[in-house]
Amino acid sequence: MNDKPVVLVTRKLPEAVEQRLAEKFTALLNPDDKLYGTEELLRLAAQADAILPCHTEKFPAATIARLPDRVKAIANFSVGVDHVDLEAATEKGVIVTNTPDVLSDATAEIAMLLMLGAARRASEGERIVRNQLWKDWSPAFMVGRQITGKRLGILGMGRVGQVTAGRARGFDMTIHYHNRRPLDAEHAGDAVYHDSVEGLLSAIDVLSIHCPASDATRGLLNRDRLALMHRDAIVVNTSRGGVIDDDALVVALKSGAIAAAGLDVYNGEPDAIHPGYRELDNCFLLPHIGSATVETRDAMGFRAIDNLVAIFSGREPGDRVA
Repeated sequence: MNDKPVVLVTRKLPEAVEQRLAEKFTALLNPDDKLYGTEELLRLAAQADAILPCHTEKFPAATIARLPDRVKAIANFSVGVDHVDLEAATEKGVIVTNTPDVLSDATAEIAMLLMLGAARRASEGERIVRNQLWKDWSPAFMVGRQITGKRLGILGMGRVGQVTAGRARGFDMTIHYHNRRPLDAEHAGDAVYHDSVEGLLSAIDVLSIHCPASDATRGLLNRDRLALMHRDAIVVNTSRGGVIDDDALVVALKSGAIAAAGLDVYNGEPDAIHPGYRELDNCFLLPHIGSATVETRDAMGFRAIDNLVAIFSGREPGDRVA
């Protein structure tokens, strides 16, 4: 008799993760990587003791209320948990975990790529070469901006923000940041703390967003705050699209109120992102690949499994968020 807990896996996971999961649990896998709608998700959940979803699956209060009572945990394959109503999960007695720490290096790498790509007009340059539009060289051709020596503002100096700061120091950037409270000296290093978002934005050349999406941060980078940045400034986002007011950012980019943006995350992704971004040469766009390395995706899966093992062993999971 198979007495292993049953885990519903909502997306195709790395092979090494699925193999380890099968050693510990009875896994209901998604080999075709199909995106489940709410009704299909609930139908499959009727067979499960836990769910291992990604940020692509949504668990609002109404969905959580309909989860079968046998579902004891939602072990997210993500660090962000804005797709899960944590209060509703707590009320229903469903444990929720995430996968922090292991994404920090990969996401910080993407933040640096976005900074460089936006500053040096990488999207334009790549299209020119690929479409055989490169005709000549001149001192005025494809002139961008350096990030070396510039002032980097980090909005949300958590794990990823701190790693990004370390990478940026390699470009001799000076680090500024805003959190709800300042870090201790060990974690802040030489970074300059600003006690308001407005104070941060008015003092920097590049903004890198690393704060989680929440009611408090939704639309945080709006028209008034963008107006505090200077015309050569660059905005980078590897956090969640909801932190940015898309209409305001598109207007700022079109008008030249800020110089460029590098984005890996969006409102309405993947198929309903603001169409204005696609039309802008000064926007360097990536398809939400901040954690997309073999090493990181394996580590995320292993961490989610560790959380599930703890839960079904009667121990407190290390990454519990609800």
